[in-house]
Parts: sequence; C-alpha cells; structure tokens
Amino acid sequence: MTAQNRYAVVLLTMLFLAMGLSGCGSSSDGVLQILVTNDDGVGAPGIDVLVQALIADPNNEVVVCAPAENKTLVGDSTVEEDPQRCGTGAAMPSSTASGYDAATWAVDGCPADAVNYALSNLYPGGSPDVVLSGINEGTNVGNLDSNGLLSQVSGTVGAAKTAACAGVPALAASQGDGEVIDYPSGLAAVLQWLGDHRAALLAGEVPVENITSINIPSCDGNGEIRGTVEVPLATENPDGYVVSGPQDCTSTLENPSNDVEAFFNGYTAVTPVPRNTTCPGQ
Repeated sequence: MTAQNRYAVVLLTMLFLAMGLSGCGSSSDGVLQILVTNDDGVGAPGIDVLVQALIADPNNEVVVCAPAENKTLVGDSTVEEDPQRCGTGAAMPSSTASGYDAATWAVDGCPADAVNYALSNLYPGGSPDVVLSGINEGTNVGNLDSNGLLSQVSGTVGAAKTAACAGVPALAASQGDGEVIDYPSGLAAVLQWLGDHRAALLAGEVPVENITSINIPSCDGNGEIRGTVEVPLATENPDGYVVSGPQDCTSTLENPSNDVEAFFNGYTAVTPVPRNTTCPGQ
C-alpha cells in the first residue's frame, strides 16, 4: 500500500471513530479543542498531514500556532531566554502547506514561544483540551548525552512540555528518518492516541506531570511497524544507535526495554517524558 493510500485509510478510520466518539466526555458539545504546533515550522509537511486529518473531523476544533521557520534542537527555549536563536516573538496570520488558514498563526520564535502565544492570545478565557506537537521530521527518542539521541533538546518535546507547564495535556509525535518519511504511519499513531484519550481529555482528566512522546519508525519497505509498545525513556545506549540510523522493522527482538531499543527495532514507542521540574513562573 502506498503512503497516499495509507493516508486515505487513516482519514476514513478517523471519521468512523469520530462518529462513535461524538458526545463523549464532559463537554456539552463533545468538540475537542486542539492546539497544533511543531518545531519544523508552520509550512512543514508533518504538521500539514496532521492538521488535514484533524480538520476533517467535525468533532475537532483546530488552532495552529507554530514557528514561522524551522526551530529544531532548541528544547523549550523562549525569546526571553535566547533571542538570538528564537527571534522576536512576533506573531502573524499564516497557513499550512495545504492552505489551512482559518486559525493558523506563525510566530517568529521557538516552539515554546508559539505555545505561549497561543495560550495567552488565542484562547481568551480558557485553554485547549490538548496540545499536539508534530509530526516531527526525525526521531526524538532517549535522554542521552551521546550519539545525537537527545529528546531533552527537541523543540517538538519542548513545545509539549511548555503546554504541560501551563496545565494543558500534550503529545509530542516524531517520525523516523528514511528514504521516505512515513507520515501516514505517524498520523495513525497520533489519531489512535487521540481516540484512546478523547473522553479523558474532554473531561479534563489527563495528568500533566508528564507529556507523552510517540516515536514512529519509517520502515522504507523493509517490513512493517511491529506494533506499539509503552516503554520508558532510555538513559543508556549500549548498542550505539544513532539518531539518523535505519529502523529495523524486520527485527525479531521482543520486549524492548526502552524507547531507543523499541524504535530502532521497528516498534512505535510511546513514552512518558517528565515536564520541567520547575516550570517558568513557578
């Protein structure tokens, strides 16, 4: 099945799920308020794939607020802390690659700035039910100081942490590198998580001590994703996996011990990542 066909199947599946889930949770209308951001920039393909799917569901209300340009590897830095890397913080109306401009903003800043701007200016008197950050181009597994596996410097993860610090549940989604970046598989994983947690999100029952990080392989035609596993964040990398290395979807390894081992052996890794120990302003 081609990536385009997988994307169409994902969209149809989401619509069927939406019909079954409408009215769930405590919201009077069952509409989920979703803020979408990323670190690749508002015009990137990963955020575009995600937004297209979300706006196809009438039970979602979608606002996009993302960096105007690629701001990778900045963690949760802000213009106040690092204006040289982040920018001015100015925001302007924008659109995604497919032209969604009904509620899309670009911020001259880091991902954390985009989240902060949206929460302060685009949700007067309230807040979204969830922040979705991604789908990032490239993995964000592990909490390591070597081999480039550094979830803690990921702008995608940093944006989600910023949301959690503000009391909003958040998901960071990252797609593995490959000859073809398999965004349809990443989209399927995000929509599955959203469906599984929709009622709890509407009811305000999702904890914010951690964010959820999902890393999805791109198999490049060598096998298929082997399943989804919930695993802890890696703090060691004895096998020397590198961030741009291939994901082995033909692996026979069972019961991976952490997100690095799971991801590079063909699993979609779902991992809790602690938000900042001390959130800004606390």
